[in-house]
Amino acid sequence: MTNLSVNINKVATIRNARGGDTPNLIEAAWSCEQYGAQGITVHPRPDERHIRYRDVYDLKPLLTTEFNIEGYPSDTFLEMVLDVCPAQVTLVPDAPDAITSDSGWNTKTHKGFLQEVISRLKGSGIRTSLFMETDEELITHAKDTGVDRIELYTEPYARGFSTDREKAVAPYIRSAEHANSLGLGINAGHDLNLDNLRYFAERIPGLLEVSIGHALISDALYMGLEQTIHMYLKQLSPAQE
Repeated sequence: MTNLSVNINKVATIRNARGGDTPNLIEAAWSCEQYGAQGITVHPRPDERHIRYRDVYDLKPLLTTEFNIEGYPSDTFLEMVLDVCPAQVTLVPDAPDAITSDSGWNTKTHKGFLQEVISRLKGSGIRTSLFMETDEELITHAKDTGVDRIELYTEPYARGFSTDREKAVAPYIRSAEHANSLGLGINAGHDLNLDNLRYFAERIPGLLEVSIGHALISDALYMGLEQTIHMYLKQLSPAQE
């Protein structure tokens, strides 16, 4: 079964553009859950340009599905997630000023650092995931960090999908098979949308979760949030049969 976790960063971006509390982030997250999403994802950044740290604390007691918090493991970020204790923390190697995540961890270079961070998170009962590219050697090193899952960075797949979908998905199939052999769970995210999601989900063995924000919230502007979430869940249904 492949779960859909809705990233609500873009809802917060719209709210912050005018100040105040419209659209209301809590209501948006609750609606996503009511419409069938199996998880909510947020990615607070140091400048709080979309999700604020206060949002994380406000969301945690109200969510009924899995809460996934993404971010770079700075001292401030770790203090927050260890306090909140979400279901999952996805560690990303973003610079503080990154517009969006655009690369995976070099788990060979940063292995010692990641081992220490992941040990702290797992000690608090938090499932851990590392944002990764499809390099099989680095996925092997990811296993050595003690992480539970990897989240495959799918922007290269999305970019190549329209020209040669088989070529675009091939490295993801290989990396997923390798991760499966190591006992690592597999998540995926970045630029997945209604055009490319089903093809990806049908071909990636052991795909547990996709995290989708930008495309889903954009589609909701035209189709409404309820219909949009139902359409994304439908794209995942072949992987659930």
